Amino acid sequence: MSVLHHVPASRSFRILWLLHEMGLPVRLKTYRIGDGSLRDPGFLALSPAGRVPALEIDGKVLFESAAITQYLCETRPLSGLAPGPDAPERVPFLQWLSYAETQASLLADLNLQMVFLRPPAQPSPAVVKLQVARLRASLAPLETHLKQQDWLLESGFSAADTMLGYNLFAVPYFVDLAPFDNLQAYIGRIEARPAYKAARAMDGPQAFYDKPFYPVPEGA
Repeated sequence: MSVLHHVPASRSFRILWLLHEMGLPVRLKTYRIGDGSLRDPGFLALSPAGRVPALEIDGKVLFESAAITQYLCETRPLSGLAPGPDAPERVPFLQWLSYAETQASLLADLNLQMVFLRPPAQPSPAVVKLQVARLRASLAPLETHLKQQDWLLESGFSAADTMLGYNLFAVPYFVDLAPFDNLQAYIGRIEARPAYKAARAMDGPQAFYDKPFYPVPEGA
């Protein structure tokens, strides 16, 4: 059984979800942001940057969600969750993996500004306004793309969806998704997947965000 080093509602959920899609058993070792557990030398030996996910599997320790995703797909090709090296959709698959990380970096910046800063520190209205605008702009190509098909790849659901789809459950804390009909439908399709439901149940209630929406601070 694999061991996933995990923070609930964090990027490590991507791997928890992917493991469920693959039908692979997993045991969680859960950490909390801010209690020092991610800086423990034992964890840093697994993930040098002190970030989740880290996955123990096949006698190996892997870190970084995109790398773990590629490893799992390449070592378990029968899952059908990634195009092979010579497949026509290999390039878009890899591009969507990287796009997911570009988008996640914007979310990470907003989390830092709006969730993790504690008084007397205050979020920068200018930075938050800029990053919200960038995040909203990153949704427009997805809205157009998902008008044409149900999943990121034309052939169907793939690990690109576990990478990028995860982001869309954090985006609504900063950007109103009301104008994005195709993205809302995509989220609905994700929520209907049995593996997603099982991963959410294992992840537990969302306790990462303490507000339903974080508006841009006054002064922007």
